[in-house]
Amino acid sequence: MSNDPYAALGLKKTATAAEIKKAYRKIARDSHPDLNPGDSAAEAKFKAASAAYDFLKDAKVRARFDAGEIDASGAEKQPERKFYRDYAEQPGHGYQSSHGYEDFGGMSDAFADILRQRQAQQRGAQSARGTDLRYMLEVTFMEAVMGGKKRITLPSGDNIEVKIPQGTIDGQTIRLRGKGAEGFGKGVRGDAYVTINVTAHKVFTRDGDDILVTLPITIDEAVLGGKVATPTIAGSVNLSIPKGASSGQTLRLKGRGVKPAGKKAGDQRVELRIVMPPEVDTDLAEFMQGWRKDHAYDPREGMSI
Repeated sequence: MSNDPYAALGLKKTATAAEIKKAYRKIARDSHPDLNPGDSAAEAKFKAASAAYDFLKDAKVRARFDAGEIDASGAEKQPERKFYRDYAEQPGHGYQSSHGYEDFGGMSDAFADILRQRQAQQRGAQSARGTDLRYMLEVTFMEAVMGGKKRITLPSGDNIEVKIPQGTIDGQTIRLRGKGAEGFGKGVRGDAYVTINVTAHKVFTRDGDDILVTLPITIDEAVLGGKVATPTIAGSVNLSIPKGASSGQTLRLKGRGVKPAGKKAGDQRVELRIVMPPEVDTDLAEFMQGWRKDHAYDPREGMSI
């Protein structure tokens, strides 16, 4: 995803949730890889829009991004670190440092922080809990939906297994107790918080616990109906297409969506899209010309203003 999820959807920051969803669905219909085979630009546009929609549909994540607290990947933006000395030594400040920090002026804040902690211990501090650490972990769409396990190596060198709960959503945070920074003295270690970044899938998208998919069908399948193989997160199933189906029509597969632990499974919503043959040959053209003479109809009736 680009640095601006709004741009990926062709929207401004003031867009409503409904406008975000509408923009995403339009791009998904127009640029889906299954409907544009071999078109790398369309595939890239679809992936960027999917990632942007997954990011912005979460109201809390969107609010934090708009406030500048996280970037487009969901990573925390580190605020500028300031210490007492930074304020105490400003001109006109009523208090001056008196704990020997003046000698640290030429050092980096990180090193000065370590020296301050050591001085605090020397002044009698017995123990302090270690700080919490935060990480980002990228998982695939299917790993998030079906659940699983991933091994990660922390900066400390610890190699741990992270359990991805079934039905995990993008931006969800998993807590790893005791995997943060070491404590001081007798203090316990802090915790590690792993924020999940779910990558886009080339076929499926997600709306809550429902799975969304756009299914291309031929004109004869649309006219005559029939059984059509349809992908689901659990494998392919045969979907009944009704006679006279139209593009944009949505069919529902009950219980074929995401099933988080302790919750009822969502559904899979299948949006049909009629795809013309690569070439309209003479037989098809002549048949349609003859059919139109006796069966003409106006699907745009009533649209005039």
